[in-house]
Amino acid sequence: MFELTDRAKEYQEKLLAFMDERIYPAESVYEAQMAESGDPHFHPPILEELKADAKKRGLWNLFHPHPEWGPGLTNLEYAPLAEIMGRSAHLAPEATNCNAPDTGNMEVLTLFGTDEHKEKWLKPLLDGEIASAFAMTEPAVASSDATNIQLRMERDGDDYVLNGRKWWTSNALHKNCKVLIVMGKTEPEAATHRQQSMMVVPIDTPGVTVLRNLPVFGYKDREGHAEVLFENVRVPVTSLLAGEGDGFMISQARLGPGRIHHCMRAVGMAERALDLMIDRAQARTTFGEPVANRANVQDWIAESRIEIDMVRLLTLKAAYLMDTVGNRHARTEIAAIKVAAPEVALKVVDRAIQVHGGGGVCDDFPLASMYAHLRTLRLADGPDEVHKRTIAMRELRRREPQWGRTR
Repeated sequence: MFELTDRAKEYQEKLLAFMDERIYPAESVYEAQMAESGDPHFHPPILEELKADAKKRGLWNLFHPHPEWGPGLTNLEYAPLAEIMGRSAHLAPEATNCNAPDTGNMEVLTLFGTDEHKEKWLKPLLDGEIASAFAMTEPAVASSDATNIQLRMERDGDDYVLNGRKWWTSNALHKNCKVLIVMGKTEPEAATHRQQSMMVVPIDTPGVTVLRNLPVFGYKDREGHAEVLFENVRVPVTSLLAGEGDGFMISQARLGPGRIHHCMRAVGMAERALDLMIDRAQARTTFGEPVANRANVQDWIAESRIEIDMVRLLTLKAAYLMDTVGNRHARTEIAAIKVAAPEVALKVVDRAIQVHGGGGVCDDFPLASMYAHLRTLRLADGPDEVHKRTIAMRELRRREPQWGRTR
């Protein structure tokens, strides 16, 4: 089931070799360069070295499904590669130009950008020369319901004028971030899902102010998660992606593949956490026996293997359906993996932390950082509750097609 194609196997072998030969050895170098800089948003030289090597090895833009811009892998072919990258989530995705939110933004620009957008922003992103951010979530409203978004985009002659405040704009503090894709409200009186639009906004546009970085459980991510103020930000009408009112349509095109990527990276984190748990349990002795001999630890190891394999299969099923019947018909599976993958990975990481004792909650091991980021993933790209609601409504309508449609 879900047998890899020959080309996917080839990429998998090359990527595994890259991880062993370059990524894992570079982790300590990365940490040292970051610490020496004293700047949480420093761009360490080791990352550019890894990017250059990945390009030489043909491990570049693997995520991109359009042959014009990337290798043209299907979701099912790319999913196992995303899992491998997830084993070193702070290095491997960016080293191969497969990191969020740039991947989603590149897909949006590919599908909905003008020739000007592609020349000015897409090509430098594909070359890894610049970074980008996606500005949707807002601090003043419950953004899990994106119809609440309030940032205004008002037409004024040949321009739009943007006013509002965003937060959790990931990548906005990346040293190479040059452009934002912003979701806002162009027509408050339109039908609920036709009020929002997306626009391309250079980050240095007058009126765009990065107010602060938001830490994740105390961690200051290098790329940053910014609160951004838009005050009378003026951009030309050519900044519009697709058309007015197409914001929701674009977001669905963007988020489907992105969720596969997130979920498979979560599986990769879980696999690495399981390896660390096993190694630690076999290496440590308590009360005269290896920790690995304890019944509860063996239960944790067995349960972790079962749960990881289950969520991997569910994610591969979602990827397969996206490739064969399309994102719309795979909505239940896409929603299901977004709930299941971070939840399972968190369980595995939590068990690994417990086996590591005090070491598990400090930065001598990657587990504490993994836990913080996986817990955040239960909110990113829609909280668990929104995805469960999607699944429940589809199940209810499977039995009663008109359920809830009169509201």
